[in-house]
Amino acid sequence: MLSLNTIKPSFWSNKKSKRLWRWNWSWKWTYSWRGMNWQNSRSWGGVAPWFEWGQTPLFRRMPKLKWFKNSLFKTEYNLVNISDISKLADLGFNDINKEILLEKGIINNKKLWVKLLWKWDISSKVSVKVSKISKQAKEKIEKAWWSVELV
Repeated sequence: MLSLNTIKPSFWSNKKSKRLWRWNWSWKWTYSWRGMNWQNSRSWGGVAPWFEWGQTPLFRRMPKLKWFKNSLFKTEYNLVNISDISKLADLGFNDINKEILLEKGIINNKKLWVKLLWKWDISSKVSVKVSKISKQAKEKIEKAWWSVELV
């Protein structure tokens, strides 16, 4: 009957390890094809798996590659166009900040900063509180006499 306490591996399934440093009468000590005394001759010898044998390591080559983007320190923004803000101004909002943009569904992530971009011209006067402004948006805002506060 087969049960857990009677199960044994088959005869051929256990592979025996290679015997190192065995005595042989014809050539004294053998080294089992690992060489004599060097870094890789012992079972515990060798180098770390990430060692690249003198080549510039990968972590130092990464920033030089074209496709490499260091997203660890990247700042992401909620992008808002001036046209969206002018639509809100037409609805009657004079002081626009992050909370109002969230309420109206213009931005959807409250953790990210708000960046103001230029798209179309400005019609009415509004005061806006944002985190960052593009150059073109800043020029248009100065021409329209808006008040913009960087938070």
